[in-house]
Amino acid sequence: MASPSPDVSDAAVRELEPVLQPAGWALLNSLPPYREQEALTLGARLRAEGHPPETVSAVMTQARLRARAADKFGEFACSMLFTPHGLEQATRLPIAAMHAERFQRAGVASVADLGCGIGGDAMALAGLGMEVQAVDRDPLAVAVATVNLRPFPSTTVHLGRAEDHDPAAAEGIWLDPARRAPSRGRTRRLHDPEEYEPPLSAVLELSRRLGQDGDPGPLGAKLGPGIDRAALPAGIETQWTSFHGQVLEATAWFGPLAREGVHSSAVLIDRSGAHRLDRGFDAVADPSAGPVGDHLYEPDGAIIRAGLIGRLAEDLEAHTLDETIAYLTGDRRVDTPFARGYSVRDVMPFGLKRLSSYLREHRLGVLEIKKRGTAVEPEELRRKLRPRRFGDESATLVLTRIAGEQSIIIASPHGAPAPSTRGGS
Repeated sequence: MASPSPDVSDAAVRELEPVLQPAGWALLNSLPPYREQEALTLGARLRAEGHPPETVSAVMTQARLRARAADKFGEFACSMLFTPHGLEQATRLPIAAMHAERFQRAGVASVADLGCGIGGDAMALAGLGMEVQAVDRDPLAVAVATVNLRPFPSTTVHLGRAEDHDPAAAEGIWLDPARRAPSRGRTRRLHDPEEYEPPLSAVLELSRRLGQDGDPGPLGAKLGPGIDRAALPAGIETQWTSFHGQVLEATAWFGPLAREGVHSSAVLIDRSGAHRLDRGFDAVADPSAGPVGDHLYEPDGAIIRAGLIGRLAEDLEAHTLDETIAYLTGDRRVDTPFARGYSVRDVMPFGLKRLSSYLREHRLGVLEIKKRGTAVEPEELRRKLRPRRFGDESATLVLTRIAGEQSIIIASPHGAPAPSTRGGS
């Protein structure tokens, strides 16, 4: 978790202090569910009742953050404290539970959560019965995590740095390095893992110190989803996690937390549950390019990040449109959680006039426009087309390259009506 500068942190601690007092805590927990349109009225009423302005400000801020946090923490949010930055960076509870299950399956009884932030992963670890030492270098994070972990007597929270951790203090380590740095009053994402705090090299050293006889110990490290696979050490498992289509993290698993024979994996969480696709250490050939088939598949970002395009192509009996484009196509319809599927209706070279004529002929005015491997921007194309004038029928336009040529694929998502118009224009 990236920590603010000491001055900012001290100021933030002072702003949070009123809700750390019994009166402020009681007032916060007495508030009705937060509604933005009622916030000003409620704040004015609390001040009129004699509550100090700084207390009213603090509890209203926490009420707003709790409402936002329900998306990540569910019913637990209504009894937690947050900071805006901590909430943004916190692991979603379903994903934190998956992290904790790795340690549980490996028989790890105690875990040091280094870079604990507001305590989300520590909550999940403690919830599965492990003793947890939560550590962060930011005093504000320590204060918030102490409150959030109060229901778990097996946890302790400390101020400290991951680099100073004694591996003998716990059987396993969960590490969340800071992946942002201050930049002109804001923060920027760090893509080089050696710029993380602690850097990836220090994470590797911790895993070695935690292990025995030269083998890495049970350590898991949360990394940025955009990390280059080439920057990762050999012999570990790296898992990319996608939550409802958004790739949120890459996680490196060391020692007994890594699954034997698995080099990389992708986990996709959607309404139907969690789905995983694995790749072993043997290289999987990239799929060859070929003509557009009856179906088009858009792999989830976690599949692409994990280098699983070839593995997925085998399952779909599919190939790519172009060697540099991560769309797959084939003649067999396969329903898979790892890619969004489309029925192909037509294919044409890119051209505004021809496309407009096609949309008018087929009354296609409700358009989803996607792109990959082309400089054309969907919203710019939408402004030029003004598709609503063509009719009320819907379609998906895929702007991409086919055998190196700029092309348009007109398609319908699997499950939607798909008129058989291919080849008719």
